[in-house]
Amino acid sequence: MEIKDEIKDVVKEKYGQAALRVATGGSSCCGAAPALAGCDPITSNLYDAGQTAVLPDDAVKASLGCGNPTALASLKPGEIVLDLGSGGGIDVLLSARRVGPNGKAYGLDMTDEMLALARENQRQSGLENVEFLKGEIENIPLPDNSVDVIISNCVINLSADKPRVFREAYRVLKPGGRFAVSDVVVRGKVPDEVRRSMELWVGCIAGALQEYEYAAKLAKAGFDEIDVEPTRVYSIEDARQFLVGEGIDVDAIAPEIDGKFISAFVRAVKLPPKECCGPACCS
Repeated sequence: MEIKDEIKDVVKEKYGQAALRVATGGSSCCGAAPALAGCDPITSNLYDAGQTAVLPDDAVKASLGCGNPTALASLKPGEIVLDLGSGGGIDVLLSARRVGPNGKAYGLDMTDEMLALARENQRQSGLENVEFLKGEIENIPLPDNSVDVIISNCVINLSADKPRVFREAYRVLKPGGRFAVSDVVVRGKVPDEVRRSMELWVGCIAGALQEYEYAAKLAKAGFDEIDVEPTRVYSIEDARQFLVGEGIDVDAIAPEIDGKFISAFVRAVKLPPKECCGPACCS
């Protein structure tokens, strides 16, 4: 089995289990009850009470992101939004409210259990301008130039083929469309023990790109006006919580990663084609 397939299988299993826990009356742990054993501080306290109050409880419990892209993406009424890796649907439902009845919010997820949970959350919300699609973020099942804004919440790190994700995002965005995602990025060298841990892919850590790599890969896919804005910087004690139970010597490795992992809001734009007025345009 190739490493890409192995990562995909691990992600499917873990996120499927998280969805089933929520659907049977528990929580995904992260986002809902961060003090519980095994919860990740990356995913805690991302949404304010005003946002969560208008959502089904299970949509909030199933939140597994690292930021709040809907609060930062400046969504406008009438826009079409696509959430890559939509999980239980929290960001899709929030986006649908922001773009209003003349807009639309798509959610894309590869996990059957999360899709079932998201569709139930949509039903409870009463929102009609929402559609959840099954698929992979490396192969977006939408036509070219069909989306105004792409959001994502700590999911691109779970892909073992990020350049393809960025190319697909560029393809489905309309000219002038915006890429506005929350993700984890790295500043500085990351110890090999972290990169080798498959479990940490699911926690969005081992797959994190260096900040400059993220920007470079977006540029190679065709994006312009790229900006990486830190929203949280993680400490040694945060790292201890990531790594406990992973068979890693936390005391030895924690000083090496203090402050190197950050949650960031990543912006980019698919610029419209430049108009040409010279003779070369007709050649």
